[in-house]
Amino acid sequence: MASSEPVTPGPAGRSFDGISHGYAPDGPPVPPAPVPLSQIVDDVVDNLSATAKAELALLEARGELALHGATWSAAWGTIAACALGVAMLALAFGAILALSPQIGPLLATLIVVAVLLAIGAFAGWRARRSYRDIRMALRRDLTNEGIDDAADA
Repeated sequence: MASSEPVTPGPAGRSFDGISHGYAPDGPPVPPAPVPLSQIVDDVVDNLSATAKAELALLEARGELALHGATWSAAWGTIAACALGVAMLALAFGAILALSPQIGPLLATLIVVAVLLAIGAFAGWRARRSYRDIRMALRRDLTNEGIDDAADA
């Protein structure tokens, strides 16, 4: 008669007597073969080349993005400047027409031109001041110990 207990197969021809506390039964593992120096140098050169190519691609992408932004900024700035110019002309003509009945057309024209010249002079002064700030920010010699810009001479 067959027994009712299932039979569990043991390890197939392998004994666990040689394993004790985590050590391999056949001794320490064989260390890998040393990598030749030429292979290491080739890998380093390949990695440096790939890094340089990636950096150049990044610089090119950043340059393209800056060019795109500068192009659209200049385009929209031109449209804004044209709209402002037309608005200033309309304001000037309106001011001349409004002042003409009270003080005459010649004096009204002279007053409007003088006011517009004053506004233009103020805007030019502010633009020059902002330009100096840009030059200062981009200067190599921030301590002013030496002259590094031909315009400063």
